[in-house]
Amino acid sequence: MTGPHRCFVPIPAMIQALNRQLSGWANYFSYGYPRMALRHVNRYVRERLYCHLNRRSQRHYRPPQGVGYHRHLADLGLVYL
Repeated sequence: MTGPHRCFVPIPAMIQALNRQLSGWANYFSYGYPRMALRHVNRYVRERLYCHLNRRSQRHYRPPQGVGYHRHLADLGLVYL
């Protein structure tokens, strides 16, 4: 979903596709005690998006001043499980 061949996909469209995928993973891991599994999925998705945003340009991607990556991705529409 965040591979190098998808560098030209707009970020809101990519996050919308990721949210659809994440809702499926949330349903899959919802049985039993899903807290740790969902935490690992959230961390993995954040790391992949950081790498993807930094790979899109020659300069590193920076969130707006005074906003961290976690909050910036949430503002862009990323759903955390």
